[in-house]
Amino acid sequence: MKIPKVADIVGIINKIAPTSLAEAWDNPGLQIGDPAAQVTRVMIALDPTPDVIDSALAASCQLLVTHHPFIFKPLKSISTATPHGATIHKAMKGGLSILSLHTNYDIVRDGLNDLLAEKVGLVNCVPLKVTTKSELVKLVVFVPVGQLEHLRSELFPFAAGMGKYRDCSFTAGGTGTFTPLEGAEPYTGTVGAMSRVNEERLEMLIERIQLPRAVKALLAAHPYEEPAFDLYPLLNEGEKQGLGRIGRLPEPLTLEEYVGRLRSALSAPSLRYVGDPAAKISKVALCSGSGSTLLRDAARSGADVLVTGDVKYHEARDAEDMGLAVIDAGHFSTEIIMVSEITGRLGRELAEAGYTDCHVEACRTESDPFRI
Repeated sequence: MKIPKVADIVGIINKIAPTSLAEAWDNPGLQIGDPAAQVTRVMIALDPTPDVIDSALAASCQLLVTHHPFIFKPLKSISTATPHGATIHKAMKGGLSILSLHTNYDIVRDGLNDLLAEKVGLVNCVPLKVTTKSELVKLVVFVPVGQLEHLRSELFPFAAGMGKYRDCSFTAGGTGTFTPLEGAEPYTGTVGAMSRVNEERLEMLIERIQLPRAVKALLAAHPYEEPAFDLYPLLNEGEKQGLGRIGRLPEPLTLEEYVGRLRSALSAPSLRYVGDPAAKISKVALCSGSGSTLLRDAARSGADVLVTGDVKYHEARDAEDMGLAVIDAGHFSTEIIMVSEITGRLGRELAEAGYTDCHVEACRTESDPFRI
């Protein structure tokens, strides 16, 4: 039986959505709990509300993973006389840790905004507002002939892609020399004598954030006791990631037709929209949750419509002035879709890591606080 600890699941979630991607004002990560506590049951939810926490405790869960953080700002006190303090007390007394993945999951590739884009029928999507560009490092390592493919396969999971290509590397042959000193245990050659070995030079691009794991994998897989490798920082721009997405519909629709499709795709009880119902929609910008701050980014990008939630009256007027249609699909409807996605993905990641005795389930008690 292999049971993960809270810290193990924090590591998996950080792999899905690195906290380094989060907005500066945000507070994703472990909110409350014991990193060393064992976890046999996990619940996934959008919000860490008292009702959701009650559901997690009733299901005997030791960890609740939510999109919205339980704690946004530093607390001055934790008192059961306040609703928030009472909820913290209840969770900790029940042995429930709480973990969130918020704007880091909004921004990351294959995160919430890509999931929303797929739901609303977009293709060829790119970030609407770039917030980060990954830093690249060229890793160069020298390996004896015959060991190249094994080492390359161990490093490929950490390699940066090039556009729509992955598994990119370069190799060239050469001769390596070395003299093992007293106490060395060489893979080949004799202590005190110079050796010449036919080697291959392997090059690949690595995202800087992946570098520690890549070097660890290199040292574990390389046959040499002291492998030679170089790390070159690059000026090349890596993958761009950011808030929202902009893409295209496979075929143009009227705004009214697209509103109908969105309502069905998101199971939204109602939608509000700004714009001419007969206007043709082809290029679509979106941002899950509250994305009206991206109105001008959407207009500058040539979008016909911005799909988001929490649009205010004066923002709607601004959109009219810019000639940009807006569909307010609601904060809840544009984000609740993360629950089933993270439930499945975390379950698969745990299984692949050998944690087969940890059950992941979706919270079934959440609903939009607004009634129509």
